[in-house]
Amino acid sequence: MGSTTRFGNIRKPKEKMKFVATALVSIVFGFFIGVSFPTVSLTKMNLPSSLFPSIDLSYIEEKYSGFSTQALVNAWSSLKENKDASVKYIPNDAKIWAPTNPPGAERLPPGIVESESDFYLRRLWGLPSEDLTIKPKYLVTFTVGYAQKNNINAAVKKFSENFTIVLFHYDGRTSEWDEFEWSKRAIHVSIRKQTKWWYAKRFLHPDIVASYEYIFIWDEDLGVEHFNAEEYIKLVRKHGLEISQPGLEPNNGLTWQMTKRRGDSQVHMQTEEKPGWCSDPHFPPCAAFVEIMAPVFSRDAWRCVWHMIQNDLVHGWGLDFALRRCVEPAHEKVGVVDAQWIVHQSVPSLGNQGQTESGRAPWEGVRERCRREWTMFQARMAAAEKAYFEEMGIDPPNSTAR
Repeated sequence: MGSTTRFGNIRKPKEKMKFVATALVSIVFGFFIGVSFPTVSLTKMNLPSSLFPSIDLSYIEEKYSGFSTQALVNAWSSLKENKDASVKYIPNDAKIWAPTNPPGAERLPPGIVESESDFYLRRLWGLPSEDLTIKPKYLVTFTVGYAQKNNINAAVKKFSENFTIVLFHYDGRTSEWDEFEWSKRAIHVSIRKQTKWWYAKRFLHPDIVASYEYIFIWDEDLGVEHFNAEEYIKLVRKHGLEISQPGLEPNNGLTWQMTKRRGDSQVHMQTEEKPGWCSDPHFPPCAAFVEIMAPVFSRDAWRCVWHMIQNDLVHGWGLDFALRRCVEPAHEKVGVVDAQWIVHQSVPSLGNQGQTESGRAPWEGVRERCRREWTMFQARMAAAEKAYFEEMGIDPPNSTAR
């Protein structure tokens, strides 16, 4: 019993010595850690609430203002394996709602939103930043049938590498066009028996063509011997035209005096038509008017025009009289370029894509629908105007009521 008591008395001093030594080592170690790192304010650190869910960091800061917390933070971070230190922590309950984003994309961070696109062709390999050796500034589309391949081939050669070429195929024949080298770089869209305005409404949304400064939407039966696209663009810029077309050779396919080429000017914006045709000299067809066979739109004008195209009215008849609504003042922003002119060859190739009914030729049914659509478009525009002014509580501009 005595020996046992003596052994216990000897062990207690040894334990005390170990405790003291451990404490001293800890103090020294803590001192060196503290002086090795700058003091960090816990209250100024962006720490997740889940890290210290029940601790008042402000209270700790106040009670222990001399305590260096960087070591604690570093130690905690080292335990978070497989975490990218460059990515800030986002709580699970954080929500993104950016009302300036396009409709439907409000939940995305604005920096990731790509609201516009283009027709630039890209590679399947390499760096995306190295895909394009040149970015075309302009877009030209032709709605085509293979029977007009030679005419289109001649037309495409009038457009430089600054133009993206898009062919809309109404006859379903696309691969045959590869006999032309340029066709391999063109965009081909093929849906049978559809018009260029049907294609335009579905494939030329303003956000898709936003990269292009000017958009040419042309028929397939245009003679371009006296036309150069780059020179045309220069004249359009010079005269500030937002909507335009080349002048038409007077002896072929002429419908309106406004689009007739003049030999004594670069561009013109007004004309004289038959008596009674123009209620106002600044209104179509005496001014603010181009035809729908070969229109050219600025990017801003096209954004407006696209929204005016009716989804079910595929021929575009009546649209030419309404284009003035998309620019202001229209009689100064819509015009015909005389110095770069074309010939309308009036080849009724798309008209023959119609259907024979009651013994009538296919083109007759197509022409009948064109006229019907013109009447429908005018009625819709008048009704939309009336509804707008009534909702606003004001008289329409032409109203006699005051």
